[in-house]
Amino acid sequence: MKVTISGIVGSGKSTIARMLSERLECECFSVGKMMREMAIGRGLTLQEFTEVAKEDKKIDFDLDDRQMALNGDDKSFVMDSRLGFHFIPDSFKVFLKVDLSEAAKRIYGSAREEEKYSGVEEALEYLEKRISAEKIRYRQCYDIDFPCEDKFDLVINTTSKTPGEIVEEILSSIPDESC
Repeated sequence: MKVTISGIVGSGKSTIARMLSERLECECFSVGKMMREMAIGRGLTLQEFTEVAKEDKKIDFDLDDRQMALNGDDKSFVMDSRLGFHFIPDSFKVFLKVDLSEAAKRIYGSAREEEKYSGVEEALEYLEKRISAEKIRYRQCYDIDFPCEDKFDLVINTTSKTPGEIVEEILSSIPDESC
């Protein structure tokens, strides 16, 4: 069983992917974590790295290769990735929706060391810029209009749900819960 979790920043992808992999007792991968590691490796913040990625297509292609390598493997896993549905086509594809204001609150309140904001307003500005930059990159590189909810097996609005409720909804929807 392969499960891909997609959604915008602040939708709960990382939290849900971690919790789901624990429940399914399988490995969890995160493209966001890969990006943060790449940013740190270049001495950049995630925001700066996202801007660099707009011009340097090699960054996206490196992340793509890492995901595609997992697709060829028979092992079960949960993947936190906006484009995982595209690179792991035989996965159960979940899209997490969220109101942008709620996403900004979550981002501001998170303990991500590499992402610091002066307030929710600044987090919202960053979120809007990042979504815009990613839309451009995904269109240019993959001819994908993101978000594209019709590509998913399950779409969940996480705005007013707890992580536990979301995980239970996914578990009750996937064809086979065993990893």
